[in-house]
Amino acid sequence: MSITYGAIGSGGGIAQITARTVDFGASDAPLSPDQASACKGCLQVPWALAATLVSYNVKDAPAKLKLDGPTLANIYLGKITNWNDPAIAKLNPGASLPATKIRPVYRSDSSGDTYAFSDFLAKVSPEWKSKAGVSTQVSFPVGIGGKGNDGVAAAIGGTDGALGYLAISYVFANKLDYALVENAAGNFPVPGSDSIGAAAAAVSTIPPDNAISLTNPPPSAPKAYPISTFTYALVPQSSSKAKTLRDFLTYALGPGQKFGAKLQFEPLPARVVDAGRTTIAKIGSS
Repeated sequence: MSITYGAIGSGGGIAQITARTVDFGASDAPLSPDQASACKGCLQVPWALAATLVSYNVKDAPAKLKLDGPTLANIYLGKITNWNDPAIAKLNPGASLPATKIRPVYRSDSSGDTYAFSDFLAKVSPEWKSKAGVSTQVSFPVGIGGKGNDGVAAAIGGTDGALGYLAISYVFANKLDYALVENAAGNFPVPGSDSIGAAAAAVSTIPPDNAISLTNPPPSAPKAYPISTFTYALVPQSSSKAKTLRDFLTYALGPGQKFGAKLQFEPLPARVVDAGRTTIAKIGSS
C-alpha cells in the first residue's frame, strides 16, 4: 500500500473528500454541519494533536511578548494599530515597545489554523464572534493574506511590525519568534508538549461526530495552551477500500503516533483514541 499526501490546506482536504477525488482527506478543523451534510456520509477521526501559534516580527521588541485573546481580536478588528498600544504594554510591564504599526497577516486559503485561531477569538471576544465568526476561511477586517504557512511566514518575515498565526511545527522548524498567549486561568504557558497535552486533557466530553474544540480551555486547566487543536482524518463511511482505510487509520492511532513528535504533534489522549477506533469500525465496503 502506498499513500500520496498533498499539503493543500484543510479547506482543500475537505473539498476533495467531499468530491470523492481522494480516498480520504485531512483537516485541522472538524466539519461544520453544512460541510458534514455536503460530504454525504463522511466520518471524522481525530488522529493528531497540535497547536496554532502567534508569530511576529517587530524590530526592537523583546522575544516572547505576552498577548491575550481580546487584544489579538482587537488587532485583527483594526482597533489596536501600534505595538506600543496600552493594551499590549499592560500585558508586558517594563518591556520597551516600539511605536511600529501592527501589520496583521492571515491565511488567504481555507485553513485549519484559521479555524483554530478564529475559534479562540470568538470565545474571548463577542465582537469578533459577531463580526467575523469561526471558519476555515474568515473575512478578516484588516491585514494582508498569505497562502499556506509558507505565505504567512514570508509575509511576517519580510514585514517589520507583522503579526500572524502559524502551525506550531512550522514556527519551531523555522525558528520564528512567537508570542505567549494568555489562557483562561490567566497564565501564559509556553506552547509545547506539556501545554498542548494539558489542553487535550481538559476535554470532558466527546460528541458522537468527534468534533472537539480545544481552544480556550477552562481555568481548571491552568497549564493548557489556549489555541490547541486536533487534526482529523476525513473518510467515507462507505468505501471500496474500507479494509485498507480501517487498517491505516488503526495504525495511525496506534504505532503511528510515535512519528508525530518530530513535527510537534502530541500523543492522543486514551479516550480520544477509543472514540477514534469506534468511528473507524463504522467504515464499510460500498
